[in-house]
Parts: sequence; structure tokens; C-alpha cells
Amino acid sequence: MSEFELALNSYLDEMLSFARSRIKDPQLAADAVQDSLLKALNHKNSLRQEHSLRAWLYQILRNTINDLYRKNKRHFTEPIDDPDSLAEQEELERIACRCIEKLLPALNKDYAYIIRELELRQQPVKEISAQLKITPNNLKVKRHRARQQLKQRLEQTCRLCAAHGCLDCDCDSND
Repeated sequence: MSEFELALNSYLDEMLSFARSRIKDPQLAADAVQDSLLKALNHKNSLRQEHSLRAWLYQILRNTINDLYRKNKRHFTEPIDDPDSLAEQEELERIACRCIEKLLPALNKDYAYIIRELELRQQPVKEISAQLKITPNNLKVKRHRARQQLKQRLEQTCRLCAAHGCLDCDCDSND
């Protein structure tokens, strides 16, 4: 084994630990380290100073991990929820939307419109800002203020269910 290979080997455990902190699959982490060491061996002539070996190896490893994420993007995404939980989530959102819809008249007229269009109807910011003849950034500021006002109204009206996210709302019984 050459002196360079011995130096690479001395960083193996450290690099593996670093890779595992970035990649949850231990096998993929080990593969990333192996690929990095192979790249280092193949490009050892590009190392300018030996005292910077550690930094050079870590840069190669970071780039390898980034390449791995780019190549295998779909493997790192979350699995799709099962249809039953999606249906349940949609029902909870409908309940919350009904509660919010009932509170809109209590808000500032502009804020109510912004909440209805952006949050409930999911319209694009650019479209609504064009309708209101304001910049998208200004609309985002107004949306923040509208959300704050809605939050205050929810806390006043719904009290307990607002503290739990309004997804188990029983405000209908308060009417």
C-alpha cells in the first residue's frame, strides 16, 4: 500500500461517519465513501498540498453525496400516504375550511378576500396580486396580516379547538 493509500485509509471511519450523517441508508453512505476514495485515488495528482488532504477528501465526499442525491432524487422522497389516511386528511381540511369560511365576514374585507382566494381556493399569488393591482410581495405581507387577524378571530371564537389546530372543530355546536 502506498503512502497516499495509507493516508486515505486513515480517514475512512471519519468519512463514513460523515456520510451516514447525510445519508440515512448505511449501504448508500458506504457506497458514497467508496466512490469518493476511488475519485481521490484517480485524481491524486490534483491535490495541491498534502496538509490539505482531509479538506480535499471531504470536498470530494460532499460532491459525491450531492451527485448521489441528484441521481437518485426519487429514492429520497417520502413514500405516498395510503388512500385511507389521505381521505381522512381531506375531510379534516374540509371541516377546518368550513370553520374558517364562517369567520371570514368578521375579518377586514380585503383580508377576507385574500384568505378566501389564497388559502381556501389555492389561487396563485401572481393572479391575485394582479387582480388587486398590488405587487406579489405586498400581497404576501397582506396575507401574513390576514392570517394573524384570522388567528385572533379563531382564538376568540373557537377557543379550545383553535389551540388544537381546528381539525377537530366543534364550532358548529356553538352556533
